[in-house]
Amino acid sequence: MRTSLGFKIFRVAAIVLLLFTMLLPIMFMVISSLKNNVQIYDTSALFVFEPSLENYHRVFQQANFGMFMWNSFLVAAISTGISLVLGVPAAYSMSRFVMKRQAIVVLMARVIPGVSLLVPWFYLFSNLRMVGGYGVLILSHMFVSLPLILYIMMGFFDGLPLELEEAAEVDGLTPIGAWLRITLPMSVPGIATASILSFIFSWNNFMFALVLSGAKTKTLPVAIFDFIGYASIDWGGLMAAASVVTLPIMIIALFAQKYVVSGLTAGAVKG
Repeated sequence: MRTSLGFKIFRVAAIVLLLFTMLLPIMFMVISSLKNNVQIYDTSALFVFEPSLENYHRVFQQANFGMFMWNSFLVAAISTGISLVLGVPAAYSMSRFVMKRQAIVVLMARVIPGVSLLVPWFYLFSNLRMVGGYGVLILSHMFVSLPLILYIMMGFFDGLPLELEEAAEVDGLTPIGAWLRITLPMSVPGIATASILSFIFSWNNFMFALVLSGAKTKTLPVAIFDFIGYASIDWGGLMAAASVVTLPIMIIALFAQKYVVSGLTAGAVKG
């Protein structure tokens, strides 16, 4: 069936409008990061201005954002890695042994608002003298990443045929050996999807780091608030800091989108 010219025009216009709506805040953020505070308030200098990297220099030199970037990367990488080690075997067990009740319990961790746990967490970890360290941040971020990895991998394992493992066991492999040599290599797209999404959620997490981090362990989302004062806001520095937080994740998502899509759709059709 041929597509009418009017529908094609409507589709192109809708795509352009959607992209413009989504990219406009990001474009404004990046452009404002190249201005000083006077130019940001000046509407006549919206697009015509002399760009400067002064805000980025202040972000990395004075605000020490290099350390905060390392903190964010360290916490996100370790929490994602530990969650994968625990979550992938657990997801396989729940999928193969049909543990629906246990899966519902894990789902509750995604349903419960994280803010409701901050007070007991802070009380518990403060008594253990862990507040302000990397360990408490990693544990709190695993509260988000572990259930996410479990549910992504459960759906992925549900889509893998059990006959392949049974054939491997007939050939002499143990159940664990069949999982390590057959099932696990086939689940790489799902693991990549879970890893990327878990890393992104951890990188962007603000609430847990705001309460549980210290002066030397705070992550990028918390460090942005250093540019917000009681009497004034450094909009130039704030925009530059927000760009530093946003752009790395956008680049990762751009280059890893095929793995995310393949991993999310691999278990969509079973049989």
